[in-house]
Amino acid sequence: MHSDPVASRSAESRKTNGSSPTIDAVSLAIIEQLQEDGRRPYAAIGKAVGLSEAAVRQRVQKLLDQGVMQIVAVTDPLTVGLRRQAMVGIRVEGDLDEIAEALTAMAECEYVVMTAGSFDLMVEIVCEDDDHLLEVINKRIRALPGVRSTESFVYLKLKKQTYMWGTR
Repeated sequence: MHSDPVASRSAESRKTNGSSPTIDAVSLAIIEQLQEDGRRPYAAIGKAVGLSEAAVRQRVQKLLDQGVMQIVAVTDPLTVGLRRQAMVGIRVEGDLDEIAEALTAMAECEYVVMTAGSFDLMVEIVCEDDDHLLEVINKRIRALPGVRSTESFVYLKLKKQTYMWGTR
């Protein structure tokens, strides 16, 4: 199972000519509508936010082009054969960007973030099983030049996963 690089939510894809895009109340309302149902018709969204279907279509396209949002299918990893998830804290010597880019290129790394605190990077990994997770951590992540240490937090049970935070 590999991630679609087009669907990757990276900092680079969110940049718009060095400045943050301006999001007005109507665009926020459109985003909320799509967070409730990513397949909601533009006509229904338009009715809810007071715009025509064409105006909603244009705003959605602009939000997509600016990297403000994505419309994607979110799966339950267990149902698609990915039975092991873990968060891995990584301590690094040297350039964080190089290691973060290497991790971003790994299909199993679904979330890569630079942090402050006891870890330099936090990476969410989704794998088929424990052997696959061990191979990713031991043979690929720990083999990266500059990785000093890792600490793994294996998920036992996922209690909440939502993507509704986007307009708060």
